Formats: sequence, C-alpha cells, structure tokens
Amino acid sequence: MGAPGPFPGSPGKSQDPVLSREEVDRALGRLAAEYEAIETSLLALQDHAGRRLLEGAELTGLTKERWAATEQSITVLWAHFDAYTKALTTARELRARRRWPSPDDLAELTELLRGTRVTVSGAAAGGGSPQPGGGPARLSEQFSLDELVERMNGLYASALDVIVSADAVWSTLPARIDLLAAELRRTLSLARSVGVRPGEHPTGDDLERITYELTQLRAQVVSDPLAYWVPDADRSAAPGGGRPDTARYDRAALALEDARREIEAVLDVRQDAERRLMQLRDVLSRADRTLTEARQARGEVLAKIAASEVPAVSGPSTALHEQLATAAEYRRHAQWHRLSPLLDSLEQRADDELHRARESLTAVTAPLAVRAELRGRLDAYKAKAARHGLAEDPLLIERYDAARRMLWSAPCDLRVAEQAVLRYQRTVAEALQPPGPDRGPADGPADGSQGGT
Repeated sequence: MGAPGPFPGSPGKSQDPVLSREEVDRALGRLAAEYEAIETSLLALQDHAGRRLLEGAELTGLTKERWAATEQSITVLWAHFDAYTKALTTARELRARRRWPSPDDLAELTELLRGTRVTVSGAAAGGGSPQPGGGPARLSEQFSLDELVERMNGLYASALDVIVSADAVWSTLPARIDLLAAELRRTLSLARSVGVRPGEHPTGDDLERITYELTQLRAQVVSDPLAYWVPDADRSAAPGGGRPDTARYDRAALALEDARREIEAVLDVRQDAERRLMQLRDVLSRADRTLTEARQARGEVLAKIAASEVPAVSGPSTALHEQLATAAEYRRHAQWHRLSPLLDSLEQRADDELHRARESLTAVTAPLAVRAELRGRLDAYKAKAARHGLAEDPLLIERYDAARRMLWSAPCDLRVAEQAVLRYQRTVAEALQPPGPDRGPADGPADGSQGGT
C-alpha cells in the first residue's frame, strides 16, 4: 500500500540578518507549500488502512509496545502541526498589514520566520517522556519553523514506519497462511481416507503438529505483526523498508509438502496392494514348487547315482509365508502405512527365495545332467561308427554294451561309466584311422575329440 513521504524542508541558520520584503515573501511562499504538504501527509496518515487496523486490533508483544509509542508520537505530531499553523498564520497576518512593511515589521517577520519563536508545550515537545538524567519534563520548548518541520519529519517517518510495516505483514502473511491451511485441510481429508491418523502413523502426527503451528502462527501474526517484520539493514531507507519474515510459514509449507508426498505414497500402495500381493504369492509358490521338485530329484539321484555327493534341500521359508499373511491382514484392515514397507521387504526376499530354490534344483540334478550327457555322447559315437560301416565290429559292440550297462543301471557309478564311454570313444577313433606304414592299429588320440557326431 502506498504512503506519503516525509515532509519537505531543511533547518535554517540562526542569527540571520533581517530579511528583505522579497525574501520574506519567498519564505512565506515556501512555508505555505510546506504547510500544504504536511497537512496532506498527516491526513493520509490519519486515513491509512494500516493505522485503522492497528487502532482496532487486540495487539500483543512488540507491536503493542511500538503502537502505544506511535500513538503518542502522532498526538505530538499534531500538536507540532498546530503550533506550526499558528506561527505561520501569525507571520502571514503580520505581512498582510502593509504592502511595504516597515523595518520593524521586517525584523519581527525575520524573527518569526528564522528565529526560535514557536513555543511547544513540554509534553508535546518531548512526547511526554522524562528528560535525560531523570529530570522532570520541560514545561515548554522553543523551535524555529524549520526546526519544527524537521522534528515533524522525524515523528512522521517513525509513525509511518510502524504503520506500513504492520500493514505489509497483515497484507501478506495471513492470506498465505489461510491458503496453506486450506491445503492442509485437503491433505488431512486424504490422510484419513488412507488410514493415516495421529498416534497410528508418523505422518498423522506431523499433520497434527502442522495444524497447531499454523493456528498459532496466524494468531501471532494478527496480534503482533511487527514480530514478523525484517527491516532493511539500511536505516536511512524510506519508512516501511523491509519484508515480512516468512521463515515459520516456509517451514510449515515444506513440512506439509513432505507429508503430502508420504500420503500419496501410501495411496499408491493402497491402489497397487492387491497386484503386489498376488505377485508375491506367485513368486513364493514357484519357489515352493521348485524346492519340492529339488527334493524329489534328490531322492531320484540318491537312488540312481552311486558315489555322488548330493546337497541337502531345505524346506519352504516359514517366515516369508507368515509375513505374507501379515501383509494380507494389513490390507484387510487398511493399514497401508504398515503394508508399504513390508511389501518392499517381502518382494526382495521372495525373489531371493526363488533364486535359492532354483540353485538348489540345479545343484541336486547335476549328476543326472552328467549321466544324460554321457548317454548322449555314447549314442552319438555309436551312430558315427555305424555311418562308417563299423556297426558289426565285435570290439566296438563289446565296449558299447559295457558302457551302456553302466549308464542304464541303478545305481550308476558316474566315474566308472565315464571311463567306459571314453574307452568306447577311443576305440571308435582308432577304428576310423587308416592304417599307415609306421603306425600300429592301437595308435590314436587319447580321446575322441577330433571325431564329429
């Protein structure tokens, strides 16, 4: 809100020579212009919206103290203006007596315009305050017109600073607090819908604290606005220079934003809870089936494979199933704030459980995989031998039958069976080598690696 500036005028010099008629007329013209400016400023101060608010408010703290002093300053200001008006009126009347004032008239006018001829009562001059040193207040004090203007300038600037500062705070903070309070009410309604309540969820407690903080802040801003005003560091700035202190409001706004994000996260959990619970049940079910398969495979391996170390297979995770049941219970009772962290933990642990089950199945069935690989290799070399017309070779038939009996018997000794397969491979490789002048029929590769299937 705009406000008029300080009164014009500057202090004059004492003991000036007698003014001429032209100088008197110029001084009276200047003082008349100053008078109009002063009167306009005082009336604007009287009608200032901030002043009316201060007069009607139940003030506390710093504002109550400063407004009491300001009201007294305004009273003093008007008393000074009345004295200024009387002195200016006296000078005008004296000047109006004659068109060409006499030397005595000029001397008296000089004293009125430049001398300390304006008398102000002691209470008005000192604002009702005791004199320095604890002495009694003066009964009256003398001023020149320029000194009086300077004094009024100071009183006016001081009063205007208080009024403009309080008005700036009232014009800024309560409206912002009300907007934030409306957002808080919407957030509280959303929080109740997802079960976030004080005493049950940390965010519910946060919202309760924010509600109390905004209520207290608004009451304090309304009753003590100057406590929330930060003046400019430059004391020579115009009255009302500074800004409202929004630190407490900003902290409340940030806290509300954090709470709102937390509630939205809980809301997301509610909307996504059924899907996540179904996925968790599926993952744990697959892990259980895989462990069951691993246990069955272990029994088969122990029955069919001899001289092989088969790792033990653990049972399903009882703790995970209990926590899954707890999660379902949280969902039934709309305890979304408890469900969210539990689901996050369960999803990771369920994936770990499925990975562990698959590793167990792989480790348990490894001997069967080795036996299957040996069977496939044996049959591949038999087919290779047949393609080269060696299907009826007695030695090959003998060694093939020996290896096959080992691989298809139970329990199967994998180490012995592997040696039998390697022996059959070497025999096939030797049979496929063309005879040479310096090469015996028994020479050949140590294994059948060069042969294709």
